Amino acid sequence: MSDEITVVKCGGGLTDAHEEICRDLAGRPAGRTVLVHGGAAEVDRLAERLGVPQRRLTTPSGSSSRYTDPATLELLLMTLVGKVKPALVAALARYGARPVGLTGMDAALVRAERSAAHRAVLDGRTVVVRDDHSGRIRETDAALLLTLLEAGCLPVVSPPALGADGPVNVDADRLAAALAGALARTRPVRLVLLTSAPGVLRDPADAGSLIRSIDLSDDPVTEAAVGGGMTAKLQAARKALDAGTGTVVIADGRVAAPVSAALGGAGTTVRSIATLRSL
Repeated sequence: MSDEITVVKCGGGLTDAHEEICRDLAGRPAGRTVLVHGGAAEVDRLAERLGVPQRRLTTPSGSSSRYTDPATLELLLMTLVGKVKPALVAALARYGARPVGLTGMDAALVRAERSAAHRAVLDGRTVVVRDDHSGRIRETDAALLLTLLEAGCLPVVSPPALGADGPVNVDADRLAAALAGALARTRPVRLVLLTSAPGVLRDPADAGSLIRSIDLSDDPVTEAAVGGGMTAKLQAARKALDAGTGTVVIADGRVAAPVSAALGGAGTTVRSIATLRSL
């Protein structure tokens, strides 16, 4: 469709591929693309240089997330807003795009609820965590994105989201899914999740075990069957599809013209039953 919007999420492990990703995005029609990025690898590198310990929290349900204590929140802001985003904006501009750097806090684009005091496993011990500045997305307003797209710009969005008492770290895959779902209220949308793998693999150790298509509503291959970091991407895909996104593609961000390749059939296409019935 001529007015279809593509939301692209660039994983934190794709720093070396940013130049090619930006070249590909800049060549796409103006006003039709939103780029969402994380920066986990860069945060880890800066934390190591500065001697700030990085730890993971595991909830009783088994989900894992970065422990965003005050020091880590500061590192996150320094890295995403001060390093990763400016590099992406500069690369996109070099190739002729009109990028605009944003976080979820700008114009209350994404609101999130910070995790209250809760029990979690930290360093092998069950503790009550009170200073974690991460949370869940509760509300997304796509008005600013639509205004920028109509002006021919390419929004470049990252965490954090806006919380009641300041920045809240949110998962970048879920951020991309939330933005795709919000945009899908008024426009047709597809979501491309670029990662450091060919797509969803039946065997993570075998690049040849690519699953070409998954219907999360019906396919026996579920989030639990895949495991690892891909589980979070499939969970984000489900969120996006449930919110009205037409198609989600999980594809390799390390190849030439990765977004074009993903939209041309590379990687794993994720659909819902409702989408399949409308084709």
